[in-house]
Amino acid sequence: MGYVADRWHKTRPSPDDPPCGEHKGKVASAAHGKGKRWQARYDGPDGKERTSLWRTLVEAEKEILKQEGAKLTGSWIDPERGKLTVEHVVFDVWLPSTSTIERTRREYRGVMNRYLVPEWGHREIRSIRPSEAGAWQGLLTSQYELTGSTPNRVARLVRSVFHLAVLDRMIPVSPFAGVKAPTLEETQVDPPDIAEVMRLIGAAYHDRWAVMVEFTALTGLRSGELRGLRLDAIDFLRRELRVSDQLVYEAGEGLRFDKLKTSSGRRTLPLTKRAVDLLAAYVAAHPPATSGEWEGLVFTMGDHKPIGESTLDWAIKNICRKAKAKARHWHELRHHYASVLIAGGENPKVVQKRLGHKDVLTTLRVYSHLWAEAEEQTRTVLDGAWEKARSGLLVPEGGAAREESPAASGTLPESGSSSGALALVKP
Repeated sequence: MGYVADRWHKTRPSPDDPPCGEHKGKVASAAHGKGKRWQARYDGPDGKERTSLWRTLVEAEKEILKQEGAKLTGSWIDPERGKLTVEHVVFDVWLPSTSTIERTRREYRGVMNRYLVPEWGHREIRSIRPSEAGAWQGLLTSQYELTGSTPNRVARLVRSVFHLAVLDRMIPVSPFAGVKAPTLEETQVDPPDIAEVMRLIGAAYHDRWAVMVEFTALTGLRSGELRGLRLDAIDFLRRELRVSDQLVYEAGEGLRFDKLKTSSGRRTLPLTKRAVDLLAAYVAAHPPATSGEWEGLVFTMGDHKPIGESTLDWAIKNICRKAKAKARHWHELRHHYASVLIAGGENPKVVQKRLGHKDVLTTLRVYSHLWAEAEEQTRTVLDGAWEKARSGLLVPEGGAAREESPAASGTLPESGSSSGALALVKP
């Protein structure tokens, strides 16, 4: 339980101390007459003592009761941590708590330095109001000119900072609570069909690009996963591909291998016989390096050098131009893979797993329009079921349909009859 201390007077005066001339029966301390007299002292849920100064004894006692009650109800807020600046909370509290790889943390740090710190970095985190939170989200499009899904993704990161501040008892409620996040706008994908992919393969001016185009279409690998594919990740016998690494570029470091961001991204893909044969033939014609930094790397340039993302973009642009096809990005071959799975009747959960999406909602958001054929199939099933009903079939309660209706035979069941209760299904 907390207690109130009198700052102006000594609690254990010595016999030689002169009495306080202002307060009878008290001995003045060195702080007498300086600042507020009463100090509320209590232990927080973490066991650390908290203090605050008050003008009157009653105010200090009320503060003790308030804090002790908040501890009991679980609504206690650390008054000192609420004074931390937004910048301090972002980089010293939130960022270290994110369960992501270091490369992703650097990306998050860049987002915060670009969009949050210039606006609120110097402010106490408890000082941000909901009206300011809404106005800041508006700046993402008006001032920073972000488009597509980027405003939502940036806002989601910043909102998570304040959510953690609530959990850490810095603030009682997030200023974003009740403020709608920017709409997540996903551009509807228009993947190439099989005929177009075959044209791209035929237009490839090097067997490296031809194999990479076809293998991406057969596996849906991301660019970094494809460029970072190593021989030991392929099980030719079981026809499986273990996806766990990728090739990334770091400023000042160049290209290097790195782990995938999420556990859902790390996956095992079933390979078709064509994919296995294609890869086996390519490896036989272009053996990977057997030692060194790029040992086992399947797709390389000359001297076993890795392929950069810009080089891959340049290759697909030239292939599309030569094929006289629509200009495509390499990622659209991944969309092609998803579209083939969907057209073949794979359910969203399977598609999510194959693509390595974090959750099935991401898959549905990106590819929902490609499930149109499934919707049409639902209509066909319902039409077929009700077409039988329109033929005048009888459906017994709890039984199978009968071939002839009572109306057709001229013998309707008597009212109240309990034997073979029938319901006529009308169109």
